[in-house]
Amino acid sequence: MATLVYNNRPSLRPTRAFNTLLGQMLRETGGTQPAPSFVPAADIVETAQGFELHLALPGVKKDAVKIEFLDGQLVVSGERLNPFAATKGATAPAAETTSPEGEAATEAAPRFRRTETNFGHFQRSFRLPETVNVKAIGAELTDGILRVTLPFDTDKVTKQTIEVR
Repeated sequence: MATLVYNNRPSLRPTRAFNTLLGQMLRETGGTQPAPSFVPAADIVETAQGFELHLALPGVKKDAVKIEFLDGQLVVSGERLNPFAATKGATAPAAETTSPEGEAATEAAPRFRRTETNFGHFQRSFRLPETVNVKAIGAELTDGILRVTLPFDTDKVTKQTIEVR
């Protein structure tokens, strides 16, 4: 006979999951400098025509993305530039102001107070099944989402039923 245990005292149950609490603690000790590299989030969807790979790449330009097929793996790599790196240490003449005492004060370069966005190099690799037509792979970068279409190869036979005579 199986035993069913039920906690009928909700005041003793934790209100948030342990992972949520741990994530919050780690987030609050986050750094003030962006990481030199990152791993973009990916979603893989299977349709009737093939697979679709969606990578979240906000702020990445088309020229900064490289997609290759090597030894059965699709490798997506590139770089997301830090927009503040170019202005760091440089002051434009428009940033200069004059104080009442006549001294020229320059506006300090931006400093990171908290970073949750990562910049730098990224790379993801995905092992592709043999049913994908490698020559028909397409990619499109729109609104920060890289959409890679991986159509099925209709010439390859992956399953066949043979009639017995």
